[in-house]
Amino acid sequence: MHTKLSIILNRFIDLKLAIFAVLFCLEACTPLVPIYERPALTVNSTYPNSSKLNPDKPKGVVEGVKTSLKWQDFIADTKLKGVIELTLNNNRDLRVAALQVQRAQAQYQVSSSDLFPRINASISNTATKTPANLSVSGQVSIMHDYTAGLGFSSYELDMFGRLQSLKESAFQQYLSNSEASRTVQISLIAQVCTQYLTLSADQLHLQLAEQTLQAQEHTYSVDKRKFELGMISELDLSQSRSTVETARVDISKFKILVAQDINLLNLLVGTSVPNELLQSNFLDTVSLVNIPVGVPSELLEHRPDILDAEHQLIATNANIGAARAAYFPSITMTTFYGSASPALNGLFGSGSRSWLFVPQVNLPIFDGGKISANLKIAEINQKIAINIYEKAIQNAFREVADSLVIQENIKDELNAQISLVQATELSLKLSQARYENGINSYLNVLDSQRSLYTAKHNLITLKLSRYANEFTLFKALGGGL
Repeated sequence: MHTKLSIILNRFIDLKLAIFAVLFCLEACTPLVPIYERPALTVNSTYPNSSKLNPDKPKGVVEGVKTSLKWQDFIADTKLKGVIELTLNNNRDLRVAALQVQRAQAQYQVSSSDLFPRINASISNTATKTPANLSVSGQVSIMHDYTAGLGFSSYELDMFGRLQSLKESAFQQYLSNSEASRTVQISLIAQVCTQYLTLSADQLHLQLAEQTLQAQEHTYSVDKRKFELGMISELDLSQSRSTVETARVDISKFKILVAQDINLLNLLVGTSVPNELLQSNFLDTVSLVNIPVGVPSELLEHRPDILDAEHQLIATNANIGAARAAYFPSITMTTFYGSASPALNGLFGSGSRSWLFVPQVNLPIFDGGKISANLKIAEINQKIAINIYEKAIQNAFREVADSLVIQENIKDELNAQISLVQATELSLKLSQARYENGINSYLNVLDSQRSLYTAKHNLITLKLSRYANEFTLFKALGGGL
């Protein structure tokens, strides 16, 4: 009987060894984790009309282009730099992004720890009461078992890379969170700069309205004296007064806008911005480093949001390996080494040593298609991640292309607006001269004044659009920290 049992056990062991040999050959011939290949760019190598911005250089070629332009090098204005530094130290969104990176790092450490056994020290007491009717002695008996030692339970040998694939996926998630944090930083810097520009523009609008009010009040005072002397009509006096009231209305409007701009800037920064940093004529004394044109689209691959999408793609690639490993047997081990005794005082005495070794092999036979479904989900997630990655590149390409189009045309528009302001100033000067000589009515002067006032406001708005686009282009090209 014992001989037959030994033969059966030996055959069973031989069968297991044969199965393991076949599985190892399959694993060696077929990599469980697909070889990662970065998807090709789905956009043109150069941006539309980028060569028009610098016709002396070949299209798409720029000498000395950096893959990432730091904001410290792009912005030379000391006040704006101070506002940005306050933002990086106080903004709550940045703090949340940093904490999310730390959380992802901790999750990666959790995944890495699964590759190592968890060794625990334990001491226990098991008390068992046996009633008299079940006891051999016919009396109630109480038994104690004391154990103490070191060991680990359910430690999985990662022979087919399942845990390693999960570790790689967690690592890529950590890198993804790091790039997402950089995206938040770059977007916030661009947003703060744009808001700072808006504040500067509204301050210039307010300054123009106050200067206009001062000039119109002087003119109205003169016209009022002329009316008293009978030199002008009441209509002329009324028209002169209307320019004063218009300037007052605009002053109130721009005071509200400036206050709201400051409130929003404080929110973005995360603290109150000192007044000395708020008083700026940035639009009139703008200090930015020119971004080189003709930048090749390959530089988009260095944008943090695109790197974020790529790390997500690599993570899904690793998840396929983990899903494939589920087809192979899992090997777990439970061990214990220590001492055991029916009495506490004999727990560490001689002859009390004990050990336990429990290897376990689980080979999936039938699971109703769960493993296949999980693998299909992992493969579909990879395809989704590929499309998200390609869409991120296409969106980045569009952002840069749009900014380059604005950069190409806005300088001409700005020069035209400056010429319009100069022409309107001359028109006002001539209208005033003709009015004073009795050739034209005051209505012509009033129209010229309004035209000049509007032209100056439009010039400020156009400057705002130009420099805001510079920050948009800076962000679109992946500039930041």
